Amino acid sequence: MEAVTERRREQRLRYNWPVWFAEDFNEALLQGQMVDISSGGAAFTYYADGNCPEPGQSITARFSVPCFGVDESFEMAHFTRHGRICRVDNVNRFLRRIAVQFAEPLPFKPGEQKGNCCQPEEDFASVVAYS
Repeated sequence: MEAVTERRREQRLRYNWPVWFAEDFNEALLQGQMVDISSGGAAFTYYADGNCPEPGQSITARFSVPCFGVDESFEMAHFTRHGRICRVDNVNRFLRRIAVQFAEPLPFKPGEQKGNCCQPEEDFASVVAYS
């Protein structure tokens, strides 16, 4: 068996939290379940139905990311990001896993928090505000 080369540039944060998305954010939003996230993209699950996005499709997503403190506490940082669907995988006959690449990266690396994510290189006010 051949070894698979890891292509990810940073560690991902795995967590389950709602994500709302749509091709046109002025229309009805669809709700998926976040699986993991990095500063450049995310993966979430959604039903295997006619509303499921397809590779190459542009979407806008609204989601929250846990921001861990030094004392094991956390706050949720809220984001809205435009992105492009780069992959859709079948989980089972009812569910698909959607990978989206953000047009603009997050201002911190969610999977590489050192216990004080709430003080990233950028001003935290820009992290908490919807982008």
